[in-house]
Amino acid sequence: MDHTCVSCEGGRPMMPFSNKTMMVAFGDGSIEVSGLSGWQCTDCSEIEFDEESAARYAAAGDELVLESRRKAGAELRRIRKKLGLNQAEAARLTGGGHNAFSRYENGIIAPAPAVINLFKLLEKHPEELDRLAG
Repeated sequence: MDHTCVSCEGGRPMMPFSNKTMMVAFGDGSIEVSGLSGWQCTDCSEIEFDEESAARYAAAGDELVLESRRKAGAELRRIRKKLGLNQAEAARLTGGGHNAFSRYENGIIAPAPAVINLFKLLEKHPEELDRLAG
């Protein structure tokens, strides 16, 4: 089956490759995925994986996303406890729902960058907590 690049104008040919190792990166993490196969554009280097390789490459990326969420959640938990707040108080402070901090801290959802930045700032300036909570 011929493969042509959908990224290039004019549909340049794609050449098959196999047993290639590629790096997946997200946030401050990265994972090498080996044994990948598929096709690569001869002009722009666009890659199209075969079905099995696409699934493994995506799974590696998903794991990096989940690890990033776990790290962010652990950091928020550490700072929240240092500030003497329970999860409900922290959620009220940031305008989140009643379960927001539980979900953040357990890595279920990623906290917004503004939430992370607020807690990092409060860690350095805990005296501002009273002003925000008031």
